[in-house]
Amino acid sequence: MRTELILSTYNSVGPLMLCLASVARQDARPWSICVADDGSGPETAAAVADYAARHPEVPVRHVWHEDRGFEKNAILNKAIESSEAEFLVFIDGDVLIHPCFIARHLELARPRRFSTGSLIRLDAEATASVTEEMVTSGRVFDRGWLRENRAIDRVGTWLKTAPLPKPVMNLFEITSPVQKALCGANASAFREDILRVNGYDEGIKYGGGDKEFGVRLINSGTEGRHLRFTAPLVHLDHPRGYADPERIRRHKAMIAEIRKSGRFWTPNGIVKRDAP
Repeated sequence: MRTELILSTYNSVGPLMLCLASVARQDARPWSICVADDGSGPETAAAVADYAARHPEVPVRHVWHEDRGFEKNAILNKAIESSEAEFLVFIDGDVLIHPCFIARHLELARPRRFSTGSLIRLDAEATASVTEEMVTSGRVFDRGWLRENRAIDRVGTWLKTAPLPKPVMNLFEITSPVQKALCGANASAFREDILRVNGYDEGIKYGGGDKEFGVRLINSGTEGRHLRFTAPLVHLDHPRGYADPERIRRHKAMIAEIRKSGRFWTPNGIVKRDAP
């Protein structure tokens, strides 16, 4: 099965290189990698080209559009539309994925199913201390290091580090009462199922675009599946100057309406039309 890892980025070369260092350590390599670039400058293109040259074992493509403000959903749609893979795994370019990450998404891959996980969040101080050597050695996933750096603050976060045998962690995932809301930094689905709902809604900027996408997938008959305890992912801290509380509030109301209505198609997605 052709699998593409799609990671989104914007003018953040340092975290992107750390992210790609974690991608290079995967137990199961993707068929291809797509860097979905929301308008970065030439430094990002150069860094992606350098990574591709150093890692010829997996093809890397760089999908870009001009900077028009926060338009992550639009560049993700461009990546989805142009992909030749059957199965797509989504992360952000500011996360570090455990070596088992892609393998676990593949293990749970089923038509009419999306899988989604969660994040282990580093604060600004811990983020500043992360080096490529720490990523390649696996130290950033070490529970001792995460605890020392304030990333494990409760039982739920500890469980996200996959501390127990996989069958036990899998049972916790199956029985977790947490709502199956899609997290765009840790998700996967078959491309066919994504096209059925017309991809991401490009009218939604920052604040809930991934959750809205997940609700429409569920409305279309695609089941959500947690892997929050078996695919560890560490998130690097960064400022969010683009966050707009009023816009986030409107998007929450929109998501509630879509969940209630059962609609699954967005007219403002990959194809710009009112109906499939």
